[in-house]
Amino acid sequence: MRDAVLKELISQVHTANYRVYGARKIWRELNRQGHTVARCTVERLMRELRIQGAVRGKRVITTLPGGQVDRAPDRLDRDFVAQAPNRCWVADFTHIKTWSGVVYAAFVVDTFSRRIVGWSAATVKE
Repeated sequence: MRDAVLKELISQVHTANYRVYGARKIWRELNRQGHTVARCTVERLMRELRIQGAVRGKRVITTLPGGQVDRAPDRLDRDFVAQAPNRCWVADFTHIKTWSGVVYAAFVVDTFSRRIVGWSAATVKE
């Protein structure tokens, strides 16, 4: 019985605030209005109603899962230990979130010394 009433209140608050409020803001608003409710209850009911707040930012995808692209052959057979310097290098690619956007960084590491022997950073994936 109480869940039905709370669902209606949650829907009203969510709609009244341009459908951008998430569980934390809806929970605070309901408590300000005098409806004592736990935050976990608001989260559960929002999941049941299939509503969520606006999500800021854009998700960065650096890897395509599930074999969507051809992978380079594994010439090291997952053995990343070299017997001497400059015999075996491996590369890594990642992204870093900054205030002004996303920076993509690529590193080349010598597996013997575990030192970075080269790197590159850019604002676009290339």
